[in-house]
Amino acid sequence: MRNIAFGYSTRCNVKCAHCVAADADPQNTKMELGRAKEIIVEMAEAGVQGISFTAGEPFIYLDDLCQMVRLCHQYGIYSRVVSNCSWAKTPELADECIARLKESGLSQLRMSYSRWHQENIPRQNIVNAAQSCKSCKNCKKIAMDYFISFVTDFSQQDDPFEQFLRDHNLIYFPEPVIFAGRAGAFERKPLRTDFQANCCPMNPYFAPTQDMYACCDAGSHFTRTNFFHLGNLKNSSIDQLFRQSETNSLYNHIRTMGISSIASYAGYKAREIVQYRKCELCEKMFNNPVMLARLLQEADAGLNEWHR
Repeated sequence: MRNIAFGYSTRCNVKCAHCVAADADPQNTKMELGRAKEIIVEMAEAGVQGISFTAGEPFIYLDDLCQMVRLCHQYGIYSRVVSNCSWAKTPELADECIARLKESGLSQLRMSYSRWHQENIPRQNIVNAAQSCKSCKNCKKIAMDYFISFVTDFSQQDDPFEQFLRDHNLIYFPEPVIFAGRAGAFERKPLRTDFQANCCPMNPYFAPTQDMYACCDAGSHFTRTNFFHLGNLKNSSIDQLFRQSETNSLYNHIRTMGISSIASYAGYKAREIVQYRKCELCEKMFNNPVMLARLLQEADAGLNEWHR
């Protein structure tokens, strides 16, 4: 199944310390709406079945967003919007925004929540948005699916933030901080667990510059090797870029055997592997030109034999 994270704009109305999508001094870029709609049609023709509007804050361009969501609905594409919920200041404002997206055919709202987000945005906004997804006075259609992405570094500081979600009976899933973008400056805290495969689905990310990356998380930050960069739509079609992602042997090892096994093959000690977060371990291997050259050479050879 082809899914993609769609970055219409990198502009955001808050500056969260943990943001993986932006560096310390981000450059705001944005697509033209007409071009974005053409690309969505191309994605539909290439068999894309899910589009997640992300990067920056999509609600800044709500009119444009509704048009793009409507186009997704027209082509039978599952659509999701990732938002910080700064717009849900009151139940009435939340109802108004959610009603527009419901009418446009949005499939799901994903709300970003963390102690870093909530330095800029009241926690009540999350409650207002979630309640509007459950039921909206201004919209006669059925309730819309939602979930809250609770970004955490698994410290005790996050306990009251998680309890807030439980106290309000909200649907949420913990998401680990990714040490890239602004969060790249964070102090690393030891985190150990059982030795796990850490397979990654690697949904691609499409940037406002029309560059496409094989990884929607930290892939665009691999500046030393550009390992996850697939190309630009100015020179290739959406289908060609997807095929590059789907046929790359090393990418497929990441999807199937997982980051931990690749690191073990590369010579990392088991005790080292379990100390790293998944995306950080990925960066250590694939943003290292020497290590990457070796793994690319072994992708169709020794790596194939490194399995249980």
